[in-house]
Amino acid sequence: MKLQGSKQWMKVLFETSRVFKGSWSPEQRLYYLRVPAALLAATGPAPLWSYVHSQGRASAERKPLHIESERRGPSRAEERMKRTTFLLVFGVLLSFCQAQSETGGEETGGDEEHVELFTTPATKMGAAASDFGYNLFRALASRGAATNVFLSPISVSAVLTQLSMGGSERAQRQLFRALRYHTLQDPQLHNTLKDLLAAVKAPGKGLSTAARIYLARRLRLKQDFFGLVEQQYTIRPKALQGGSKDVKEINDWVSQQTGSKVQRFLTKPLPRNAGVNAVSASYFKGKWTTRFSQSPSENFQLDGKAPVRIPMMQQENYPIKMGVDSDLSCTIAQFQMQDDVSMFVFLPDDVTSNMTLLEESLTAEFVQDLSMTLHPARVTLTLPALKFSYATDLLPLLSDLGLSEWLADTELEKISAQPVKLSSMNHKVVMEMAPEGNQYPSSTSPPSHLSYRVDRPFLYLIRDEASGALLFIGRVVNPKDLRI
Repeated sequence: MKLQGSKQWMKVLFETSRVFKGSWSPEQRLYYLRVPAALLAATGPAPLWSYVHSQGRASAERKPLHIESERRGPSRAEERMKRTTFLLVFGVLLSFCQAQSETGGEETGGDEEHVELFTTPATKMGAAASDFGYNLFRALASRGAATNVFLSPISVSAVLTQLSMGGSERAQRQLFRALRYHTLQDPQLHNTLKDLLAAVKAPGKGLSTAARIYLARRLRLKQDFFGLVEQQYTIRPKALQGGSKDVKEINDWVSQQTGSKVQRFLTKPLPRNAGVNAVSASYFKGKWTTRFSQSPSENFQLDGKAPVRIPMMQQENYPIKMGVDSDLSCTIAQFQMQDDVSMFVFLPDDVTSNMTLLEESLTAEFVQDLSMTLHPARVTLTLPALKFSYATDLLPLLSDLGLSEWLADTELEKISAQPVKLSSMNHKVVMEMAPEGNQYPSSTSPPSHLSYRVDRPFLYLIRDEASGALLFIGRVVNPKDLRI
């Protein structure tokens, strides 16, 4: 029996709503989410419960997904469980939608494979770097709620880790806590980070980064620090002469490291009497697994303003993973890119530039949960063709990460015997989204009944799936303001 027409859909939505209105026991809710969609469609929820109950009490005690996370606030774990539950129910609904287009279907397996989160040094490092990135992004986004904001956390983690090698034990502990390394207990931390950086910059992933410490020559620098960083990360800190030549030297180096994609990193001289300057930059242009068609310019809705015309990419029957989060009032989609990279888009239900609730929810564990619970679907996909650069000084944000005490007394005693302060922390990103991809959408699949149209303010992130590391994150409020 297949569900067809609005009456059957109303039945599915009604029975789904019962899960959340509390009319079912926890065991009934659990099994409603776990059973094959074909079985659910054929039996309905009530007979289905009789079926699963007959499988034995031991089976009913199993959990659908191993969740092991640390969320802010006393009820974060419960909230995330609700959120994961709703995404799983949405997956069931997507299965029904796809069943309308097919002549028949086979039942799929009942139990989800138990998956541990972040069990290897690489994935633990990826999670730590990601959580640092989400914290930094929240601090940056809070400075301007109605503005475009972009960040490449992996390059910032790299440069601050280099800087930590010049600090006392106390200073290192302070930096490691902000970088979320204190959770790792990894005696080979620097080697793990070095391997992670090499992995995410592998050819094909589309990412290039630059991260380096620049120091004022007047500080009577300790050469051991230079050698220590160079030996570990193959990037030697650089002593500056002072003046306009420093700007050219830094800009040329960043350009060379990013294949000439990040230009004019600095547009003005470094602060007078600058001591330590942390430089980080990234360029990203990944290729989609499935290519898009370039469509004419279309309207992008703005919060409280008239729509703007921007270039869009569009494709029918596009394979994605998606789900709805009612707590965050958004629809979430994941698009696969080449070489084990993916893009997540969080699209609010309403046209709004205020995404504070969504931004606050982001953690490495939450996004990992999404990657396991979002449901495969084919949709008519419309996505902005973005091409932009964004630059800022991140130094004022470090106090929001718990580094106020460290900023007052950096204790960078391995860099110089003189008192040393961090003078600037310049960061620049460049990103391009083009329609190119490896393959065309399947021409044999039935037409899609779903659409995912990103035509209003949204939040996105680029993630390395193998390690879980956050490579890029951004909030797009008005793409018309974006420039290279």
